[in-house]
Amino acid sequence: MKDQLVTNESLWLFMIRTHIALAIISLLTGPLGVSKAIRAKSTSFHRWNGRIYVLSIFFNFVPGIYVSFFATGGWLSTIGFLLLSSLWLGTTILGYFSIKRKNVILHSQWITRSFFLSFANMTIYIIVAVAHHVMSFSYGHSYTIAVWLSWSINLLLAEWVIRKKILS
Repeated sequence: MKDQLVTNESLWLFMIRTHIALAIISLLTGPLGVSKAIRAKSTSFHRWNGRIYVLSIFFNFVPGIYVSFFATGGWLSTIGFLLLSSLWLGTTILGYFSIKRKNVILHSQWITRSFFLSFANMTIYIIVAVAHHVMSFSYGHSYTIAVWLSWSINLLLAEWVIRKKILS
């Protein structure tokens, strides 16, 4: 299906590779940023790691938007990915500006949401596997359902973690 949609294959390859590379950077820097032990040991490292995390997501916005237009599942998947990209960037920016205003609690909450959204792609493949192979949905329908559920479930999990921290 992508062969019919992609008119400039080299641009699509560049964008998807950039998107994947920057997502990997966010997945590697994210755990380092949320580690209390690392943060306590070196605030300087935490700040530089955080800057890399934020920049990886900031620069991933355009490639993420671009590749969303070629998503399996058509326009419903595209809209789901556009929302995911916007939520990922938005939560990250809110986390960044919260710490600039020295609001550590709000920073932690927004970055928790951002970090959980970083795992949306992994969640997609788990949901697709269940919907397609276990529930026998078509691959296209499974993928579309997974796109929407991935960021919804991940944000719900983030909220659960945030609320658990507040209550404890």
